Amino acid sequence: MSLLVNLKCPECGTIHNARVINTVCINENCRSTLFAQYNLTGGVSKSVLQNRPATMWRYKEFLPVIDEKYIVTLGEGFTPIIPVGNLKQFTLGNEVFWKDESGNPTGSFKARGISAAVSKAKELGIQTIATPTAGNAGGALAAYAARGGMKAIVYMPKQTPKVFKDECRLYGAELVEVDGNISDCGKLINEHALLNNWFQVSTLKEPYRLEGKKTMGYEIAEQFNWQLPDVIFYPTGGGTGLIGIWKAFDEMEQLEWIDSKRPRMVAVQSQSCDGIVKAFHAGQYVSEFADGGFTIANGLRVPKPYADKVILKVLRESKGTAITISDEEMSVALKEIARNEGMLIAPEGASLWQAYKKLKASQWVKPGEKVLLINTGSGYKYLENIIVQ
Repeated sequence: MSLLVNLKCPECGTIHNARVINTVCINENCRSTLFAQYNLTGGVSKSVLQNRPATMWRYKEFLPVIDEKYIVTLGEGFTPIIPVGNLKQFTLGNEVFWKDESGNPTGSFKARGISAAVSKAKELGIQTIATPTAGNAGGALAAYAARGGMKAIVYMPKQTPKVFKDECRLYGAELVEVDGNISDCGKLINEHALLNNWFQVSTLKEPYRLEGKKTMGYEIAEQFNWQLPDVIFYPTGGGTGLIGIWKAFDEMEQLEWIDSKRPRMVAVQSQSCDGIVKAFHAGQYVSEFADGGFTIANGLRVPKPYADKVILKVLRESKGTAITISDEEMSVALKEIARNEGMLIAPEGASLWQAYKKLKASQWVKPGEKVLLINTGSGYKYLENIIVQ
């Protein structure tokens, strides 16, 4: 089934055995996220996709589970591409589309990464999985662990809306509320995981959530008839999706499914946590810790992404950019999209609409370009954060 060969560190090049449990690179001077490597030279044709189910597992050759009996799935993936319909005054001269991840199980794109990580953990014999979360990843882990007959432990900031906490508890996860941000949750769970022998699936601190998220890239290519858009906007907290999409494009070029043309990638951050934006525009290769407190976009409150170096590398390789959006702007955009497009999207997704309008006005987005905005989740979970007027 899977063409998985090994895991490779993108920083130092160390090869790791994919048939045993891995976290990050074993090189103490590196500790980078590991990337799954596949045999992409075997002449696999796009025709293999014909008549396969419309889920992310249609790309099973390029996902890490060797024996498909271990796949833990709730039907995640193959989310729709929706053109902007009633806000044409803002899109004149461009084709602008949403890829709407809100229809995934548990209401966000996190289902993709967690499905892949839980499935591989099950194949490796892991029984207890833990993660720090800003909200959606915790709910997804709780659901997929329940589906896979495994135990989930979730550490979540106390400020997170109640619906995310209730979701975890309903799926049977053990929930620990932390007085702090996701970084504080990460520090605590690191200590407790070592003491209790839990396996962590923290963002980019294990290899396989990235693999599930990269399927957005495969879908984007397939849904646009193997011609990639010119610009992709992505809400960037931990950055797994942005890195994964870029990885998918590289794999598909090696497979000869697409050519060498690449979109310019745009990382959109909240003013609350804009370390990537500051680092990018300062020409830095790592970001500094940045936490301005609460934001209505829970998923963007990531003070320092673990893979900040990789995110910044993707932005530069793609000739992309990074931009900051305020909570007030997100709130306005969320309502504008809901009232004109009939889509109640997450604040993280709404940030992209404002970012697009700003970059179009500055002519960074050029006339004639095809633009894709990736809404990462459902707005229904965020109603506690939004003033509806």
